[in-house]
Amino acid sequence: MKILLLLSLLIGMLFADHNHTNALINEDSPYLQQHAHNPVNWYPWGEETFEKAKKENKLIFLSIGYSTCHWCHVMEEESFENDAVAKLLNEKYISIKVDREEYPQLDKKYQKLFISLYGKRGGWPLSVFMSPEAEAFHLETYIPVEEAYGLDGMLKILPYFSKMYKVDVTNFTDLVKKYKKLQREGNRKQALKTKLTLKVIEQFIYEVTQEFDSKNGGFSKKPKFPEASKLALLLDIYKIYDNKEALNIAESTLRKMAQKGIYDQIGGGFFRYTTDEEWEIPHFEKMLYTNAELIPVYVTLYALTSKPLYKRVVVETISQMENHFMKEGVYFSASDADSAGEEGGYFIYNYREVKQTLVNQGMKEEDAKNALAYLGIEEDGNIDGELSLSHLSDAEEPSKLQEVKVYLKELRSKREFPFIDKKINTAWNAMMIKALFSASKLDDKYLELGKIRLKSLLKLIRRKDTLYHQALLGQRPRQKALLEDYAFLMDAFIEGYLKSYDTKYLQELKKLAKETEDQFYKKGNWYLSNDNMDAVADFDDRYYTSALSMVLEDFVRIASLFEVLEYNDVVKKTIQESAAVLENDPSSASKLVHTFLRLELGDAIIKSNLKNLTVSKNEIDQIKYPFILTKIEESNEYHACSVNSCFSYDKNITALIEKINKMLK
Repeated sequence: MKILLLLSLLIGMLFADHNHTNALINEDSPYLQQHAHNPVNWYPWGEETFEKAKKENKLIFLSIGYSTCHWCHVMEEESFENDAVAKLLNEKYISIKVDREEYPQLDKKYQKLFISLYGKRGGWPLSVFMSPEAEAFHLETYIPVEEAYGLDGMLKILPYFSKMYKVDVTNFTDLVKKYKKLQREGNRKQALKTKLTLKVIEQFIYEVTQEFDSKNGGFSKKPKFPEASKLALLLDIYKIYDNKEALNIAESTLRKMAQKGIYDQIGGGFFRYTTDEEWEIPHFEKMLYTNAELIPVYVTLYALTSKPLYKRVVVETISQMENHFMKEGVYFSASDADSAGEEGGYFIYNYREVKQTLVNQGMKEEDAKNALAYLGIEEDGNIDGELSLSHLSDAEEPSKLQEVKVYLKELRSKREFPFIDKKINTAWNAMMIKALFSASKLDDKYLELGKIRLKSLLKLIRRKDTLYHQALLGQRPRQKALLEDYAFLMDAFIEGYLKSYDTKYLQELKKLAKETEDQFYKKGNWYLSNDNMDAVADFDDRYYTSALSMVLEDFVRIASLFEVLEYNDVVKKTIQESAAVLENDPSSASKLVHTFLRLELGDAIIKSNLKNLTVSKNEIDQIKYPFILTKIEESNEYHACSVNSCFSYDKNITALIEKINKMLK
């Protein structure tokens, strides 16, 4: 009897927090699984859910977030685990949970609507109130339970809208119409009557200069995001036009980021963004895409400056992704901001405890103080009471720095590492693989690693000529690929070919390009997915590179590599039809500006046999002009070509490069 009682108590303890189970329990997404035991009767996105809303004539509450989102966790704890809120949702609404990494096209659709409505960016969680026919009529991000922060709370909003729907039909209908109109206007193309010119570059530089924080680097007050596409474009503008201002803006930003709290000085890798102007106080989640997109930018900056700091960032960031994000040859999506219930707990240190331990281990107190001061681990703390997050000072590197960093790493190893979202996202893995190929400029080992990782990814997400958006290890992928998956996978194949000359990469590239155009380019419009969501692609790339802008640049390079001019025609048509974006707000569409610049100036393609291209690799890498491609051709000479003709040839690569440089001038 005692044994049975003990077992009963143990089972009760194990399932104490699981008094509720909803329809999310059968979903693969780690984010949806986090909500599977909320008292809210959550449903996944899908036709059955919408049919239920219509049949029961209930409003829809759509909540979009992701597993490593801090404020998503906050709203869950405050509202979705609150019995009073759950009762209102369950009685009056059909509640839908969406993982924005599973359905980025859906998230983009409503984030664009949020901007149209409020004139500013939204974020996560994104809360969308909809009619039973899935027509949006109200949007918010985080919503507190009770009235706070100038917001009505969930306990007020939920009954208000359910009453409006039943009683005030006219106002409700007008609200739905207003949102429909905003959605149409947000998707409207903005063509120009006049021809777009390279004056766009001047406008881009002007806007970026106005946005630039000359003291701290970066392009906003707060929060501050890395904006990798913008930094990459600035470096290429410097290469083409010798624009010192562009180089200064890019390097000062990248240097500050490498030295400050947005970069994990002890473990390597970047956090997603900072909440302050000085890059010091990060939101502690690490995203695969943030790190993958910054690696090639730092590779370029190191090639331009030879400063060891930038090479160290590349090496440490790759190491961090390999150590904590990689399994079975592919990369997980993200790590959480919280650790053991404390935001940033894994990454912060107590000065007194660390110093005393170092002294006890035999280090001179002065050496310990100097190293900790250099690492920004301060006696009074810099982030949470007496706790400090590391950042580098401008002082000379102290003698015991490496010993102290080794100890700080050991200290971390005893802590609980933040939760990792183990989705294998195709687009983000492709970004990381492209980063490895790019880093092979610094070390050949990254080329082999990139090839291995690409093979592993394809084995997982390419099944019988169908590409998939994401998967969990050990499970078959189910969701077909989105525009972003094709965009970044083509980019990885191009970079892989340019570094390895593996002709299989070109064959895959040709297939992917055709599939991309067939699936996502319809009646002159580009869509984020090949389904009925009607999520129109745009050019915004503040968080990470716009999928459409990436596809367009892929197409320009594919036209050059395969001499298929039709791809350039698609690019020209797309850009011209949306040209007002470039003329009116180029700084928010950096990759599109980059693509337009490439299209206007043209690729220079160096062709020769494999032996010649391999032998001359270093000379070709040192060409300053950024739009250089190389391709194997059975010739003992080197040929320099544009997209549709060759303009020079020589048996000597140095002589050919001189001719290319003259032509470009």
